[in-house]
Amino acid sequence: MIDRPSLAWPDLSIPTLGPTCQTLRLWTQIAGKIRLALTPWLNHSWHVTLYVTTYGLTTSPIHYGDLAFSLDFDFIDSELVVRTTSGGERRVPLKPQSVAAFHGELFAALASLGIEVAIVETPSEIPDGVPFPQDTAPRTYDPAAALAFWRALVQVERVFGEYRTGFLGKASPIQLFWGSFDLAVTRFSGRRAPLHPGGIPNLPDAVTCEAYSHEEASAGFWPGGDGIPPAFYAYAYPAPTGYADAKVAPAAASYDTKLGEFILPYEAVRTAASPDDALLAFLQSTYDAAANLGAWDRKALECAPGQPRKPRPVG
Repeated sequence: MIDRPSLAWPDLSIPTLGPTCQTLRLWTQIAGKIRLALTPWLNHSWHVTLYVTTYGLTTSPIHYGDLAFSLDFDFIDSELVVRTTSGGERRVPLKPQSVAAFHGELFAALASLGIEVAIVETPSEIPDGVPFPQDTAPRTYDPAAALAFWRALVQVERVFGEYRTGFLGKASPIQLFWGSFDLAVTRFSGRRAPLHPGGIPNLPDAVTCEAYSHEEASAGFWPGGDGIPPAFYAYAYPAPTGYADAKVAPAAASYDTKLGEFILPYEAVRTAASPDDALLAFLQSTYDAAANLGAWDRKALECAPGQPRKPRPVG
């Protein structure tokens, strides 16, 4: 493993981080719902997610007839950039403003490029969410907080990527789900799971049931909310007997009975002697608990972690 200084992991104890991320959650939902409206369904809703880039977050190309376009959140220059394969480009400033104002500017930019799309205007996974065009309340956007959050995502995505290389079975991309606003990576046992009961606010049960159609061990990073600071999480679906009592690493990790997940504070990782090792220990130990207690076929599903320029050996 390459030794990297812990300073690469930004301090997220910024007073404006929470309000800024609440704003970004709603803004990214608008971008994600545009992708949702135009993209064929892919298992587990992987067709609607956002991806970490060298400047922020992107939808990746969205196809529109014989055209394609992307929506790119640039947290360095504080703007959302709309780019098309025909060379068109529009820029929407990221600044303190209402969700309604952002929504209007983005759709005006799309219309000026000849892109017309209708989306579901109600925010997903948010109780009592206000439709985007009607959400005129002032919103916080602190460029420094957004930049710090993105820098954290870059580091998390890197370590998640290293962890992902040790699995041969079905595994998700490393992707940001804009509904819950978390960066996640998931491993699958290959077996079907019991039907999920659904019940997530403003999310059709059919979507939830499809997302959890197969047995999984998932982990992610969340900027916090509802009194919880930025944290990593891990859960298994369905959770095997004894999962909540499993011993996981590092010592700062614990099981939250209300959330039904293991939680590791981001600050415990950032301030660890080796943040990479602390996070990898959490990812591996929570996966071990799910796989061992759930009787996964680990021999068939796992491999040694990948290394640059070295193909995985096969017997």
